[in-house]
Amino acid sequence: MPAVSKGDGMRGLAVFISDIRNCERAAGGHWRRGGGGIAGITGTHHHTWLIFVFLVDTGFHHVGQAGLELLTSNDLPALASQSAGIIGVSHCTQDSMDSVKQSAALCLLRLYKASPDLVPMGEWTARVVHLLNDQHMGVVTAAVSLITCLCKKNPDDFKTCISLAVSRLSRVGTPSSSLGRQELGHGHHPSWFARWTGHSARCVPFISPEDAAVKGRLVECLETVLNKAQEPPKSKKVQHSNAKNAILFETISLIIHYDSEPNLLVRACNQLGQFLQHRETNLRYLALESMCTLASSEFSHEAVKTHIDTVINALKTERDVSVRQRAADLLYAMCDRSNAKQIVSEMLRYLETADYAIREEIVLKVAILAEKYAVDYSWYVDTILNLIRIAGDYVSEEVWYRVLQIVTNRDDVQGYAAKTVFEALQAPACHENMVKVGGYILGEFGNLIAGDPRSSPPVQFSLLHSKFHLCSVATRALLLSTYIKFINLFPETKATIQAVLRAGSQLRNADVELQQRAVEYLTLSSVASTDVLATVLEEMPPFPERESSILAKLKRKKGPGAGSALDDGRRDPSSNDINGGVEPTPSTVSTPSPSADLLGLRAAPPPAAPPASAGAGNLLVDVFDGPAHPLGPGPEDIGPPIPEADELLNKFVCKNNGVLFENQLLQIGVKSEFRQNLGRMYLFYGNKTSVQFQNFSPTVVHPGDLQTHILSGPLAVQTKRVAAQVDGGAQVQQVLNIECLRDFLTPPLLSVRFRYGGAPQALTLKLPVTINKFFQPTEMAAQDFFQRWKQLSLPQQEAQKIFKANHPMDAEVTKAKLLGFGSALLDNVDPNPENFVGAGIIQTKALQVGCLLRLEPNAQAQMYRLTLRTSKEPVSRHLCELLAQQF
Repeated sequence: MPAVSKGDGMRGLAVFISDIRNCERAAGGHWRRGGGGIAGITGTHHHTWLIFVFLVDTGFHHVGQAGLELLTSNDLPALASQSAGIIGVSHCTQDSMDSVKQSAALCLLRLYKASPDLVPMGEWTARVVHLLNDQHMGVVTAAVSLITCLCKKNPDDFKTCISLAVSRLSRVGTPSSSLGRQELGHGHHPSWFARWTGHSARCVPFISPEDAAVKGRLVECLETVLNKAQEPPKSKKVQHSNAKNAILFETISLIIHYDSEPNLLVRACNQLGQFLQHRETNLRYLALESMCTLASSEFSHEAVKTHIDTVINALKTERDVSVRQRAADLLYAMCDRSNAKQIVSEMLRYLETADYAIREEIVLKVAILAEKYAVDYSWYVDTILNLIRIAGDYVSEEVWYRVLQIVTNRDDVQGYAAKTVFEALQAPACHENMVKVGGYILGEFGNLIAGDPRSSPPVQFSLLHSKFHLCSVATRALLLSTYIKFINLFPETKATIQAVLRAGSQLRNADVELQQRAVEYLTLSSVASTDVLATVLEEMPPFPERESSILAKLKRKKGPGAGSALDDGRRDPSSNDINGGVEPTPSTVSTPSPSADLLGLRAAPPPAAPPASAGAGNLLVDVFDGPAHPLGPGPEDIGPPIPEADELLNKFVCKNNGVLFENQLLQIGVKSEFRQNLGRMYLFYGNKTSVQFQNFSPTVVHPGDLQTHILSGPLAVQTKRVAAQVDGGAQVQQVLNIECLRDFLTPPLLSVRFRYGGAPQALTLKLPVTINKFFQPTEMAAQDFFQRWKQLSLPQQEAQKIFKANHPMDAEVTKAKLLGFGSALLDNVDPNPENFVGAGIIQTKALQVGCLLRLEPNAQAQMYRLTLRTSKEPVSRHLCELLAQQF
């Protein structure tokens, strides 16, 4: 066929197709292609030619060569890739040759990585998954690599591959199977496939083998790999060791991913512990990294803690900074109430010689741990001040601002903080951040140590002013605010401070902010009366508890992949109590921290308004506006319940309405209703006086979790905010929506704070929400009752108490209390008609707990015997105690 000119390409293509169709034999078609008959066909025409030849499907061996020519085209790269991906690969994957199928799968993988949109899924999914059934190890390995990549984007399409992969994995190491007899190199024919299969399974994060058989096979495979890791090496070659370790770490990653087998998690932890002192740096690094993830599992956290001495030693002696950083990460992850002081102490000691690149991160971790696990807040204050002393340049504003918040919110530590920071400021070399903390704390609470001649008001002022000229503008602005606070706290220092403010270096300061502060403070101290001055410069109210800006900064520094190590979703119950560190709800906004306004002289905006500017220019406008009202106490500020809290709570075990608390100032009423695992409670706060309550703030927390507004523990409580002012003789209502997530033993706490006549008032009660409130009565026949009673015959399922009656033994009153408790009373069940038999189900979101009870009164002895049986031992004991207190 003559050559076709470029200007007449389509006509030449038509002639070429016509010649192909007119050929009687395939050989003629081969001659047409090989004879240079389409030398002038390029671009789109070339693509069309290739499609036509493929559709003819008469065995042209030159299609591959044409495809390569198309791939080298610079004009149409997308068209070339699509042709090669759709036409060539789909054809090749059906080829019977193992090498062709393997190459086709890898080719499709390469094309998919280059341009995912070019590869259609749908009907392709079954074909790709079917490759896992191939008998050739190379084909299966290539298929797993392809599936691993594809399921990252389309996990729903590859759910079926998990059971198939697990089944295949379970047969890999069997010598009798064809796949088990194949060798990939270094003696690891089953293990290398195990590595890729495990990686593929982790790419479908929400898929967990629900089928018991599939899960059992998977567990057996994981146990096999862990067992083989304990065997002596079959070869001394480094390749053998690398392959073996790759399999082991991938297996451990899969165990961590599913996080459902305590035995495997502990074994994985012990296996990693052997690598912590390995001579290979990379293995030590990988072991520390994997143990960081293991520490977040409730099943393996205690096992990880057993390696604390080894990790501390690594932090001190490792030469590689990346390994030391991983050791610090692991110490942070394994920290809880039992070892917090030891870990914080070691990290502080390490901070003195730490690499400069990781010092700021270490500072953030120490600050978070010190706050989260502070049993004694004087220890927390010492830790943060020590942190500033050791690494002051790396202590960000979020860290030292947070310690000021905590000191302000906790009355029990304010005096100690003032004394400690005063002593720290006496050091010859004092970091500027220490001056900021000292200026704020002494300005607010310096009066608590003023009785000691060594820290008298003049001494405090002289100490702070000796640092004044060495500090930056922002710190000097804060110190000026401290001085005006001193005039209010210590009138004897007024003349000295006014002289400083009147000095030319202040009134004519080149910095506008310092000049304005000096002028305003001097005028305020000169013209304002004592009462006005006391009102304007009154002590800062408690800070509203919001998201920890320190934790947020650490997350930003670690990057998006660090969530599991930093969020601490796993923690043992002991770490979630009142000093267990509260992670405030993420829906709130971080508290702004303008260092020049720490003493509260700039009014805070209302809650619905945008945050106040951090600039100092607004000070003159806002200085006379007074302090902002607090939004409410933070969970860490909840004091212990009042002594009669338990007695008040017992009154509501068998009833839902009534007066919870009343004194000469305040009355709190309760009205509630519960259905299944949901409840709604109305709290009524009545002001019994003629004076308005200011800063009225009721807060609900759970003593086991202490999360405000929305509890992440056994109860989820949503509260609606009430007005901050309650007029004399008025009543306000607060609505609580309650959801029982799982069984619980301790009720939530209700903390009420307000100001009455300028004096702060605080009250903590136990909210009348007990486990029996979610009791649903259940009717059953006598036969069913005794059958169920026998099923709950284990010693730990029964709780029994014999006690003396505290009230007159009246059958009708007893019946009313049992019904109010939530149980259904069953007639004609007990042979003794004087006894009471009941049944019910405790409804929670997580599970249902059936309960059977029997109350046997003895009128002659004035005694009761109460027997309760449930499927959970703590629930049986708790219900028995609650009900026994009612008779």
